[in-house]
Amino acid sequence: MPSLEHLTALGEDALLLSLAVSLPVVLVAALVGLVVAALQAATQIQDATLAHLPRLLAVSLVLIVILPWMGAQIAAFATRALLGG
Repeated sequence: MPSLEHLTALGEDALLLSLAVSLPVVLVAALVGLVVAALQAATQIQDATLAHLPRLLAVSLVLIVILPWMGAQIAAFATRALLGG
């Protein structure tokens, strides 16, 4: 049976892992949203589609690019958690 310290360390690792794998996507979405908002303010074009489509495309591209890394990180954590190593 795993010790309390081991379970606490796994919980901490899980939280850090969730932050690490989500951070690139969130940063790209925020940066693209900021750029689009600045362009909309400068051009005074207030179209809802223009606000969401670039962000959707950028996030999709980032997910495609970093998905292998994300999968490897999650698989490594699962291996550590299940094998107790």
